[in-house]
This record gives sequence, C-alpha cells and structure tokens, in this order.
Amino acid sequence: MRLTLIVVLCLLNVGCAVARHDKDEPVEEGPQKAKAEPVLKPSEALHPRTNDFASPITDHFYMRLTYFPASVTTTFRVDPNAQTEGTTLSGEDDLGLDDKIDQGRMEFDIRMASRGHMRVDYFKLNRFKEQALPRDIVFGDFSFDEGTTFRSKLDWRVLTFTYTYSFLKTERFEGGVGLGLSIIQADAEGGEPGTLEREKTTEAGIFPTIAANAAFRISKRWSVTARGQQFSASPDDFDGMMSEYHGDIQYRLRKNFSLGLGYTSIRTDLTVFDPDQPVLFNLDTTGPELFFRVSF
Repeated sequence: MRLTLIVVLCLLNVGCAVARHDKDEPVEEGPQKAKAEPVLKPSEALHPRTNDFASPITDHFYMRLTYFPASVTTTFRVDPNAQTEGTTLSGEDDLGLDDKIDQGRMEFDIRMASRGHMRVDYFKLNRFKEQALPRDIVFGDFSFDEGTTFRSKLDWRVLTFTYTYSFLKTERFEGGVGLGLSIIQADAEGGEPGTLEREKTTEAGIFPTIAANAAFRISKRWSVTARGQQFSASPDDFDGMMSEYHGDIQYRLRKNFSLGLGYTSIRTDLTVFDPDQPVLFNLDTTGPELFFRVSF
C-alpha cells in the first residue's frame, strides 16, 4: 500500500513539472562575456564608406547664395522707327553706367527621383547714371547734343528654369543634359532731366536653351561642378542668342554646408524688329563668384 502511494505521488510530481511554464519565466543568470565584434579584414577597414559622403552627387536639394563681382559690357540702340536707326550706344563709355558691379544671386536645385534636376535661378541687374553726353546721339524719337545732361536707366531681369536628366551617374561623377526656359525683361530709359524729351522702352520674352551639367567628387570634402546652356534663334520678329556658363570648386564644411569659388559668364544678344520702335540690346556679364551653399 505504501509502495503504491509513493508511485502515485511520483507520477503526480512528474506531471506537474511537465505542465509548468517555467520556460516562460525570466531566469536570472550571472554576468556574461560580451560577444566580440567581427574582425574586419584590412581591405574592408581601409575601404571608405562612400555612401556616407555628402556631395553634389548625393544632395536632394540645395540653395546657393552668391556674391558676384562682375564686369559688365552693354551695347544697345533704340530706333525712332523701322526705317531710321538710332545711335548705337555703349552703356559704360557713352552713358557712364558702372562697368563693375557687386551683385547678389540666388539659386535652387531640387533632385527629382534619382537622376532628374530642376534648377531655378534669378539674375537682376539695375544701373542708373546722370552725366553730360560725350557726343551727339539719337535715342528713340529724340536727338540730344553733345554736352547735354542725360539721365539713363537700364534694368535687366532673368528668371530661368532648367531641367536636366543625368544619363551618367556613379559614386564620384554625375553628368546630364536637358532644357532651360528663361523669362527675360529689359527696360531702357533715357532723357534730359526737367524736360519732356525722354524715351522709355520695355521688352519681355521667353527664351529656350539647351543645357548640360556635370559634378565630380574629388574627395570626402572637395567637389567640382560645371554647367552651361545656350540657344540662338532668328524668327521673323527678333534675332537673339543667350548663353550662360558656370564652373566652381566646393569645400564641404559640414554635411549640409559648403563654401565655394566659381566663375560665371552670361551673354545675351537681342535685336527686336518692332515696326514702331526696333531695339538692339547686348549684355555681357562675366566674373568670379564666392558662394555659400546649403543642402541636404
């Protein structure tokens, strides 16, 4: 009887142990040794993590603020009518407009998907001068004699949208081509102060361009970029050519901030065949650049 009772108690004890959930309860264990990190091969240790390098090739967006101390050459003419030509003037030599400017510029670029770029930049150049004329001139409907006090004002504005697609893209290099669209407005005003002998003309238009851009990462912090766009056309109402070329070298101070030095050349040659008042306007602006670039 006692033996039977002992056997029954053993069986009950085994059944309870099987039904328990001890394995689900936390178990305090003693201190364990930390697992050693995998040992890198020499080739892996020396290989740079290029995907972590911020550069113009990896930026999804940037804004560039530029100081542009440029040299300016301006040639323009305002004719009285289609049959009579006015005097072709040098804005700097004949009218005394500044041939050196301290200009600020702003530019944005948005990466669309992996290879597309949409760049937006704005250029504005306003100059004003009042001085005696060095020679006789015909400006629009009026003639002015040498020595006449002449007040002149030239305003030039260009808003450009440029889309490029990078057909070639690696860890260090990116290059593409695309199309640009420039919205141009030019205002020319001149005359003798205190009189009604004053002429003003305004021309505005849209100018397409063929564009190309490239970027090369030299090292972790140094990069160079270049771009250019140009187009010429001769429809019935005007004859024009527009071009812009830019190159720079950048130093990445932080992941999102860069400083750079560059050079830009902007040229526009435009002749408008207006039956009432034809206009010729040529502007050449070139010079170095110092810029601050924010990107992510």
